[in-house]
Amino acid sequence: MAKSYDFQHAPGHLIRRAHQVAVAIFMEETGDFDTTPVQFAILNALIDDPGEDQVTLAGKVAFDPATFGSVIGRLETKGWVRREPDAGDRRRKRLWVTPEGAQAALRMKRAVAKAQSRILGPLEAAERRQLVELLGKLVAGHEAI
Repeated sequence: MAKSYDFQHAPGHLIRRAHQVAVAIFMEETGDFDTTPVQFAILNALIDDPGEDQVTLAGKVAFDPATFGSVIGRLETKGWVRREPDAGDRRRKRLWVTPEGAQAALRMKRAVAKAQSRILGPLEAAERRQLVELLGKLVAGHEAI
């Protein structure tokens, strides 16, 4: 009889589980804001680069461009993002954070920082730095391919 695959020690499985933990903690800490990690990332990316086009922004926050429009639509409904056609290319959409969206992102910062701390809570300080460094290296290595 063949032995089953040891998925509980497989990197992909552990990353998926870590993602589940991270999202659950994020949602617990930011529950009052009715937002998702991707929406928070979008707001902050637009604060840094106002008027960014929708396709480039999707790449910056590592989100599927095909479903990105619906996420932007939810942020528009909340009054946190404004979307306008590009003057030079009407097919291209440019995005800005509204003053309300910038305030919401600012108010969420403490809750998000607490979530990040909770996510890394089981690790010692040196392990936290090492994990973040290794995850960054893993992601960068695959993005370079």
